[in-house]
Amino acid sequence: MPPLLRHVIARLIALVPMLFALSIASFALVHVIPGDPALVMLGGEGTPQQVAELRTQLGLDRPLPVRYWEWLSRVVRGDLGESLYNKTRVVDELIWRFPTTLSLVCLALLISIIIGVPAGLVSAVFRNSWVDHAARVLTLVSLSMPSFWLGLMLIILFSLKLNLLPVVGYTSVVTDLWSGLRFLILPSCALGTYLTALLARLVRSSVLEILGQEYIRTARAKGLRERVVLFRHALRNALIPAVTVMGINMGILLGGSAVIETLFVLPGVGQLVITALYNRDLPVIQGLILYISVLYVLINLFVDVLYTYLDPRLRLG
Repeated sequence: MPPLLRHVIARLIALVPMLFALSIASFALVHVIPGDPALVMLGGEGTPQQVAELRTQLGLDRPLPVRYWEWLSRVVRGDLGESLYNKTRVVDELIWRFPTTLSLVCLALLISIIIGVPAGLVSAVFRNSWVDHAARVLTLVSLSMPSFWLGLMLIILFSLKLNLLPVVGYTSVVTDLWSGLRFLILPSCALGTYLTALLARLVRSSVLEILGQEYIRTARAKGLRERVVLFRHALRNALIPAVTVMGINMGILLGGSAVIETLFVLPGVGQLVITALYNRDLPVIQGLILYISVLYVLINLFVDVLYTYLDPRLRLG
């Protein structure tokens, strides 16, 4: 069996107890949140008897182990329950809202790669020049800016002042690519700025370290063009740690999408999280926590496999 395939199978087997632990954490975290869903649904004005009756109807008066086992049994069958408020299935809500969040996160990641990787490479090539200093200042500023503040500044500049892009709204990129991109470009820039600066800084440091290696000097001694040395040898190896950083920060992008989607009124999973927390909608909160956790684990699994594929030392080891 090839080492890479053996590694993938081992990681998939290791996911089973991890997913079970995530289900327990997802169920337990919901009950740490203060507030009684029954009291919230009654507007905070229900009598103790009304609250007790509603808790019985919602099944909140049963022991936690019983409720967890019933919930886990449904989750295994793909049923995350129903919302306490609009009675819609949580799975249907996720299917409807996930493409919006996926488009937002993927576009933010694409912008980060397109800008961050070349910026880091140029900064390393022109080390200690005005280009390098300017790039380092911009990355420091970008790392320090909150995404919601940057989103507000982008709305003021490009929507209200220049009238180039819409303030709020959404059109699916599948239905209309150009219109969908016009609605997503500002929130994606606000969401991906942090990762852009992080990639630029990481690529710069990695390229500088690699340019001092023996095989780079050997490649130059062979008469290879500087472009070939930079892109085929230096940048290719510098991207290996960048892949890990991008995988880890996918979880940050998913978490940050809640604020950005609320700010730009995008019908995504992040906005659903905010609404469910405000309404104390337990089935929705439980389903969303489990969904985000599982998605984050699968992304890290993919990154781990990709990292093993890119680095021959790990495959041979």
